[in-house]
Amino acid sequence: MKLVSASILAAALLAGCGSMSPTADTPTKTVDGVLIGPSGMSLYTFTRDTEGSGKSTCNGPCATNWPPLAAPDSAKPMGGYSVVTRDDGKKQWAYKGWPLYYWSKDAKAGDRTGDGFNGVWKLARP
Repeated sequence: MKLVSASILAAALLAGCGSMSPTADTPTKTVDGVLIGPSGMSLYTFTRDTEGSGKSTCNGPCATNWPPLAAPDSAKPMGGYSVVTRDDGKKQWAYKGWPLYYWSKDAKAGDRTGDGFNGVWKLARP
């Protein structure tokens, strides 16, 4: 009986871990309470964007420093994710209505150096 209980517990734990992994349908995953992109780099939101507007206000030089999390042209909304069309016509992922960005100064996965930058950038959280 103990062996069966241990097997059930192990299966339950593994199933729970599966939700932490990205799927082909999810543009981000969560690590240590922060959304990260497919590159493993931290993602951010910009408080000058308007939640749910479907628009990014970070274009031109801003987008050079804060590259958008690109979405393919075929991307469709899913769960908490939506798609924003940028000024240049390219698509960008948004989470709960907030467009998602990388910070060009983050050098490696796990860096979070853009959090609080100029009081308008913050880490994207689920």
